[in-house]
Amino acid sequence: MKTSELIYDWNRQNAESPRPSGSVRLTDETLRDGLQSPSVRDPSIEQKIEILHLMEALGISTLDLGLPGAGPRAVEHVTALAREIVAHKMKITAYCAARTVENDIRPIAEIVQKTGLPIEVAAFIGSSPIRCYAEGWDGDFLLQTTEKAVRYAVSLGLEVMYVTEDTTRCDPQTVKQLNSAAIQCGARTLVICDTAGHATPLGAAALMKFVLEEVVRPSGEKIRVDWHGHCDRGLAIANSMACLLYTSRCV
Repeated sequence: MKTSELIYDWNRQNAESPRPSGSVRLTDETLRDGLQSPSVRDPSIEQKIEILHLMEALGISTLDLGLPGAGPRAVEHVTALAREIVAHKMKITAYCAARTVENDIRPIAEIVQKTGLPIEVAAFIGSSPIRCYAEGWDGDFLLQTTEKAVRYAVSLGLEVMYVTEDTTRCDPQTVKQLNSAAIQCGARTLVICDTAGHATPLGAAALMKFVLEEVVRPSGEKIRVDWHGHCDRGLAIANSMACLLYTSRCV
């Protein structure tokens, strides 16, 4: 008996259901964001290199090498990982996290010069009203910090990935203002973040729709938009799929 005789698959009934038009990019945060949980042991450089090779074998598109602005040990580990990618001619591409400050961005440029590996800068800043309230920030601070950091990274010859933390709890005006400014200053990738695991699939798709229609299209630039989700409510994969399917409808 055929499986099709035992299972009626409603997933296949709508021929017009949106599907990705091309390959799906997978970004791995294991070696940076993934190490922030208190239950995770800090791996040695040898263990990180082993994880890097596993990512390459799995076909992961790109990975976060770490945050070299954190200090000498972070610089040492990121440099070693970058050299491993170059030495083994890996297909996986790389970026490094950085706060939107020059002291975090500069070490990335220095690692690029040492290793010859192109490394994108993932420059992040908290964007939501609740984060601004906690930090004592205002809109002018966010905007000026964004513009200064992106321009500085571009001046060093680095590709810029602009990351608004807690985007899923940020108001539309701020989302549009900050991301538009980042594009104008030279960023060519935007990262939409569900930092506190707040979003539902409908909310994630609505935010992606807003960024594509209100920020990316009016810019006239070729911009990649990434989704960075957390799993506080168990919806990380569902939210990622919702964003992917909405993006497919817009292609």
